[in-house]
Amino acid sequence: DYGAGSSRDWAAKGPRLLGVRAVVARGFERIHRSNLVGMGVLPCELLEGASAETLGLDGTERFDLTLDGPLRPRQPASLRIERRDGRADSVPLLVRIDTPIEAAYFAAGGILPYVLEQLLASEASAPAAR
Repeated sequence: DYGAGSSRDWAAKGPRLLGVRAVVARGFERIHRSNLVGMGVLPCELLEGASAETLGLDGTERFDLTLDGPLRPRQPASLRIERRDGRADSVPLLVRIDTPIEAAYFAAGGILPYVLEQLLASEASAPAAR
């Protein structure tokens, strides 16, 4: 499972600070998956039987992740793998956003931007102080 072990919080913060927008793995440790969502990184799981080995990945590939419509919990996605020699494959994935609130966190860019948006919205709708 990706993210198992200590320092799980930084295991999510580090990739986000490096510009990572999604992580594709065979599985996720529960807290780490939640931390990825909270940092605005999309956790996606390969389906049963798929792995870097079975897909023949060597680190030179380019990837394009496509969602099926608007983001919703546990929706299917597709990962297009473009290989150095020009060949391309498509692999089905499962988006590991598991709840509607996680979808809202991710859509906002993470939990901190979500909370800030909520605070600003409540201030904008509150009557002016006298």
